[in-house]
Amino acid sequence: MLGLRFTNFDPNEGSQDKFQQLLNLFLQLLTYTNGDFSEAMDWMNQLDRQYGLTNDEYGMGDFIDELKEKGYIDENPVNGSIKITGKTEQGIRKSSLEEIFGKLKKTKQGNHNTFKPGQGDELNAETRPFIFGDMMEQIDFTESIRNAQINHGIDSFRMQEDDLLIRETDYKSQTSTVLMIDISHSMILYGEDRITPAKKVAMALSELITTKYPKDTLDIVVFGNDAWPIEIKDLPYLQVGPYHTNTVAGLELAMDILRRRKNQNKQIFMITDGKPTCLKIGKRYYKNSFGLDRKVVNRCINLAAQCKKLKIPITTFMIASDPYLQRFVQEFTEMNQGKAFFASLDKLGAFIFKDFESGKRKTVF
Repeated sequence: MLGLRFTNFDPNEGSQDKFQQLLNLFLQLLTYTNGDFSEAMDWMNQLDRQYGLTNDEYGMGDFIDELKEKGYIDENPVNGSIKITGKTEQGIRKSSLEEIFGKLKKTKQGNHNTFKPGQGDELNAETRPFIFGDMMEQIDFTESIRNAQINHGIDSFRMQEDDLLIRETDYKSQTSTVLMIDISHSMILYGEDRITPAKKVAMALSELITTKYPKDTLDIVVFGNDAWPIEIKDLPYLQVGPYHTNTVAGLELAMDILRRRKNQNKQIFMITDGKPTCLKIGKRYYKNSFGLDRKVVNRCINLAAQCKKLKIPITTFMIASDPYLQRFVQEFTEMNQGKAFFASLDKLGAFIFKDFESGKRKTVF
């Protein structure tokens, strides 16, 4: 038996190379610049001058060349313009996932697994005897042949119904999710950049759902004065517009999408600063940015109740700390019996989690 083996400590062993270090920073900056390569590189050069990110052996030009070689950027041969590729877009989402959820405690909440055996997606270690009605693809032929050899011997090998064993599978429920993102002007109001944290949470959620639960469906809806669907690849480029917050339009579109989904389990994730300010009545927009307008709020509360009747829980990610906005989110969430996460702008890794079904309050890291 070998004992412990000691070697000299090397501080550089296991550390990221220069390209990976710069790439991590580059992906972060792309989130803040809405996917603009030129602006992100301007920031990179400024940070390089201030903090010495590069050296004589590896310069910023080497970094750009490596980005091209590895497929992170694409240069237009006609005008020389450079754009990020789908590989970079996915890298931004993965980076957001690691940042937002990397430090969360492991929990069973949100897991799709159930304790019911049956015709599911994943095999488990349990087997049982064959019974009439079992499907051929459920038979574990390796164990069944072994069983037949034990029961009848190798010389007179034969297989009977009593020799067949069925491999149990774990059923994994499938969920249809609509992710709503607030892109109203209030998301950058008073000098607070709320849209960047919102995009990070959105990209983290989308990457989590598409990678861990690939059989689920995910639709993304943005809402300002109106609401419209976008694709996952559009998330890094999202920008705030000169819009009010028509939360009602976003919820109505989300509900309409989920009605067409065949999965039994459905849910809505809503990322917002929590203040609805707009309604569309016919062709006219009813707007009020001062305080919480009960005419607008009541429509939101009514939709939360409708979602509850349809068994569609709403999880709200609140990117604001104003007490009166949090009170609205509390009222909205209680009506739906959903969940709410209140996230500070400087520490998205920790949410104050409210579970209105159990009435418990705890902090999730």
